[in-house]
Amino acid sequence: MKNRVMPPILLKGARIIDPANNKDQVGDLLIKDQKIDSIGADIQCEDAVETNLAGKWVVPGLIDMHVHLREPGFEYKETIETGTMAAAAGGFTKVACMPNTSPPNDNESITRFIIERAERAGYCKVLPVASITRGQQGRNLTEFFDLLQAGAVAFSDDGLPVTKASLMRLALEYSLNFDALIISHAEELELSVQGCMNEGKTSTKLGLKGIPNAAEDIAVFRDCCLAELTGARLHIAHVSTKGSVEIIRQAKARGVRVTAETAPHYFSLTEEAVNGYNTFAKMNPPLRTEEDRKAVIQGLRDGTLDAIATDHAPHDILSKECEFELAANGIIGLETSLPLALDVLVRQEGFSPLEVMKLMSFNPAKILNVDGGSLNPGHKADVTIIDPDFQFCYKREEIRSKAFNSPFLNKKFTGRAIATIMAGKVTFDLNGLLKAR
Repeated sequence: MKNRVMPPILLKGARIIDPANNKDQVGDLLIKDQKIDSIGADIQCEDAVETNLAGKWVVPGLIDMHVHLREPGFEYKETIETGTMAAAAGGFTKVACMPNTSPPNDNESITRFIIERAERAGYCKVLPVASITRGQQGRNLTEFFDLLQAGAVAFSDDGLPVTKASLMRLALEYSLNFDALIISHAEELELSVQGCMNEGKTSTKLGLKGIPNAAEDIAVFRDCCLAELTGARLHIAHVSTKGSVEIIRQAKARGVRVTAETAPHYFSLTEEAVNGYNTFAKMNPPLRTEEDRKAVIQGLRDGTLDAIATDHAPHDILSKECEFELAANGIIGLETSLPLALDVLVRQEGFSPLEVMKLMSFNPAKILNVDGGSLNPGHKADVTIIDPDFQFCYKREEIRSKAFNSPFLNKKFTGRAIATIMAGKVTFDLNGLLKAR
């Protein structure tokens, strides 16, 4: 169904959740000429594909500001086409992809290649994040202006930290020329080296070298201090510790221009998931303790953490089915992000659907300074339809990604995206909901 241009689409009787305007109401939404035409009660449009969505949610297209699509260089793990297919199935209309490809995205030709491949696939808009340093080697800055002109939306050496504080300061200062966003992979390598899970009782029991919370906390503190010094925009990726949440909270209170994200696995799982040497629960930063998990949820609740991002990290089976210490870090997450948010945040923790949509759509758009996160008439029709009561089992054979390295395999979920519309085009339709009658 990818790239199928639709006639006008009339979504009737849905729960319309618009985080940009703080609205949560039942009504109709009309999509026409690739834009949101109108929202209201009892809208009529003779030539529209009309769909009754009673009990379903209509929300702005979800935006994931942290994924790994692996192309170029690691197409055996994932391609831009398979990754964006999984994104559309998860309800995403935009994803920001990290630069740790081979070669890294450190020049405009690779940035343009990524954008063109995504446009050709047609499932989801891809927003390239370029590397801070050339080759991600931590020595010389990339050409920020050229990369921004080519379509990059931010800069990060994700997968690796910028270890030299002086170079991170220079990157932040340089970014001020363009008000560009610097995304920090916050890790003190001197503390995390050779570690493969959270440091604590579980790592001791399993005989695995641990990574202490301080490895993240120290790096977060350093980069918040540098953002305060320079006045630049800083975003902290994949926050996993109680200490990091508090450091970011205090930095925001001082007026530092810092935002932050966490991933669904950090509010859904703890280090206990590693028991049995489960390599599908191995990631960096690692799964932490229950205390950290609760702190992450509180950070999402009070606005310390601004966004939910999957850190979708596909791997081939040989990279995961091996000794735990040798296994690659990371899990896939594009098709489980929304179901986990509905399960943990909405049902267990009492978040409103409006609050979750801010975390998964409006806030990421605002942080990346891209269109999206809104259902305002006249805006591009990026829309996700959610069935909060849809029950399914997350099975390996139904995953759209090329990879299946997920600790949630065979988990039963309630709630998911059932259709995704990008710029008026249907990119995912689980049960033929939007087919012309």
